[in-house]
Amino acid sequence: MHTRSARALSREFDTPHFRHALSQFATGVTIITTRLADGTLLGLTASSFNSVSLEPPLVLWSLGNRASSMEAFAGNSHYVINVLALDQAPLAERFSRPIKNRFEGVEYELSRTGHPILKGVSAWFECHNRSRYPEGDHVIFVGEVERCAAYPQPALVFHNGKFVTTQPAED
Repeated sequence: MHTRSARALSREFDTPHFRHALSQFATGVTIITTRLADGTLLGLTASSFNSVSLEPPLVLWSLGNRASSMEAFAGNSHYVINVLALDQAPLAERFSRPIKNRFEGVEYELSRTGHPILKGVSAWFECHNRSRYPEGDHVIFVGEVERCAAYPQPALVFHNGKFVTTQPAED
């Protein structure tokens, strides 16, 4: 059991300093996709993906409170987390911009529940939208993985404000 205090001690940094420090943590890049009841496809780039539990199989990602897609993702029963491969930086950029139809010209297939799985990804996770936790200026989405697949290849990584590649560490 953990205890929770109402607030942390006073900070000695501002938001830009905090953002810069966070940028030193390399993350994978994902595109979260879903399909609305009217058939409209929705997707966005997120680097806030992480595993939570193996049993049951749970993953998480977060979305800003002011995101125009918040209502859709909060209300849908399912979504797919697409883990991008190294050569998919243009897709990450496309799905991070305010484009009317982000899926135009993008290759994908529909999952068992009808949500887009992007072609060429390193892995994908089809998730039941299990729970949401508002924290700060984001909502943390926890998904229970119903299906997944992996296609091992070099990963797209975001570090220090730009896309980079992974290199094996020297022995």
